[in-house]
Amino acid sequence: MEILEKEPVAVSNSIPTNPQHVAIIMDGNGRWAKQKGKLRTFGHKAGVESVRASVRYARKNGISALTLFAFSSENWKRPKDEVSVLMELFKLVLSSEVKKLHKNGVRLKVIGDLSAFDASLVKKIQAAEILTQNNTELNLNIAANYGGRWDITEAAKKIAVDVAKGRLLAEDVDESVFDSYTSFAQLPDLDLLIRTGGEERISNFLLWQCAYAEFYFTDILWPDFNEQAFADAISAYKDRQRRFGKISEQIT
Repeated sequence: MEILEKEPVAVSNSIPTNPQHVAIIMDGNGRWAKQKGKLRTFGHKAGVESVRASVRYARKNGISALTLFAFSSENWKRPKDEVSVLMELFKLVLSSEVKKLHKNGVRLKVIGDLSAFDASLVKKIQAAEILTQNNTELNLNIAANYGGRWDITEAAKKIAVDVAKGRLLAEDVDESVFDSYTSFAQLPDLDLLIRTGGEERISNFLLWQCAYAEFYFTDILWPDFNEQAFADAISAYKDRQRRFGKISEQIT
């Protein structure tokens, strides 16, 4: 099955521009599988096609960064068999999809604490990032063993080290400087956070980056999230007025 081969779905033009950075919490794989009388791992495998559809849609509709929450730092608490399947699926997808992503100009970055992964997976991640590092069509970020609190804590540690070594003055640390130490420093601000599966929480995802993002929650389970579902989320986003602290009259 080829990635990025479908035509984009048209969306509403109520606002002339699409969001530049979209993040998705891919929830509902297990419930989708259960509804079909299958094991939870069946749902995770089925969800790969929704990843492909989301990448196709983002690339063809002018979205410059797409961040997918694949595995949280809390997901290690799941049954060992399920975690093992997820890790093997991660390796399989990296092996099967990276060349297609590279061919279509997609830059892949895995964001999170990679120290918990085995050496073979880390090697595949590093090879994929090196292969695609100069691509500019789409920044695809896979958040794996990632947590928003981890991201903020790591940024604080790096700032503390630079202050201690005299490379940075404490009084110079403002929001912009702090942001430059986070995992998403080189990307556009987060515009839209989508969560599938019917839950309405962000589950420790992109806590710093969500400050002014729009949220879109849908009951669609992740394996059923296709290009039309993505288009519906974008249409809802375009119908909103983003004020960033101002009042409506100042915006209009």
